[in-house]
Amino acid sequence: MVLLIHHSTSPQSRKARLIMAEKKMLFVLQEEEPWNLSEKAKQINPAQDLPILVFDGNVISGNYAITEYLEESNPQYKLLPEAPKDRAEVRRIMDWFDIKFHNEVYKYIVAEKIIKRFHLKEAPNSRILKAGLNNLKYHMEYVEYLTDRYKYIVGNDLTLADFTVAAHLSILDYLGDIPWDEYKNAKLWYAKIKSRPSFRDILKDTIRGIPPSSNYTNLDF
Repeated sequence: MVLLIHHSTSPQSRKARLIMAEKKMLFVLQEEEPWNLSEKAKQINPAQDLPILVFDGNVISGNYAITEYLEESNPQYKLLPEAPKDRAEVRRIMDWFDIKFHNEVYKYIVAEKIIKRFHLKEAPNSRILKAGLNNLKYHMEYVEYLTDRYKYIVGNDLTLADFTVAAHLSILDYLGDIPWDEYKNAKLWYAKIKSRPSFRDILKDTIRGIPPSSNYTNLDF
């Protein structure tokens, strides 16, 4: 049994959940507020960030460490391609969203609407939100380009890249900030990922005081 200490608004946590569900792993979730970690979480991860994976008494923390561990320890459900160049492309896309998208979109929109509200008890800054939404357009155009080329984000097979992108977009989809009708290919791809059994628990997520958008749980949106 695997314990994942996480927060529902963390794309890294959502990615880990999606990968474990796709690989048919049994796991238990422990919700933590990243701005108010429990003493237990602080003790097992000195870096004091989420997610944290606990498996057979072993602690694995850090976005990339967890992702690689889940892939390597469950090879019967492979989410990395065989060819080195394709593996490199999957990791490049993961970097793009885990770093670039996170810094240019997540920190402007999700951090303002959710983290700031519950952590600092402050209203979001409209100027910051506007900047984040402008940045989102650029990144959605990139997703549109990627999904126009192949069946999935990298080639015609499902990979870690798909779950990374979907994990980030799912939070914005919850908030209703993605104008899906403007991105036909991205919408078709997301509907395909969203319909997978591994995505079901993500669609059950709720954020206290913030209801999901009308399309969030709709598989045929």
